[in-house]
Amino acid sequence: MMPEMDGFTLAKEIREIDKKVPILFLTAKSMKEDKLEGFEIGADDYLTKPFAMEELVARITAILRRTEPTIINLDEKHFIGGIKYEPEIRLLHLKDEVKKLTTKENQLLKLLVKNKNEILDRQATLRAIWGDDNYFNGRSMDVYIAKLRKALKEDDSIEIMNVHGKGFKLVVK
Repeated sequence: MMPEMDGFTLAKEIREIDKKVPILFLTAKSMKEDKLEGFEIGADDYLTKPFAMEELVARITAILRRTEPTIINLDEKHFIGGIKYEPEIRLLHLKDEVKKLTTKENQLLKLLVKNKNEILDRQATLRAIWGDDNYFNGRSMDVYIAKLRKALKEDDSIEIMNVHGKGFKLVVK
């Protein structure tokens, strides 16, 4: 019942991009079928209106307690294979150089790292980074994927694979 899209559609799109982000439905939809659909989509919890603020805080606290260890903090230095990656300052430390990533390259690499060894949905990624999944943005994303492949090629244990009809997968052996 949101203006642009409903909560179920939004939750599906979030799950396509990141399976680990916590989702709590806060809604007026209280039918059993709605609740079951929310959980089927991947909700961590489902709270119907009216609700007590204390209950909402308790539910959020419980979700965060369960999910906190699995959340990847991309504000620190990380290694992708043998390459050091600093997303907060958009740097890749390669053997012979330090490569400054563009904003789009960095956003794309962050999503790939967060979903390492899992399929990153092409359309959801386009909507998350470019705001639209049209043909021209898709071609642009392909160029950025090629640039990231070129930058990461010095480490044989890293591969950005195309998954036909789905998207991309960052594989780190």
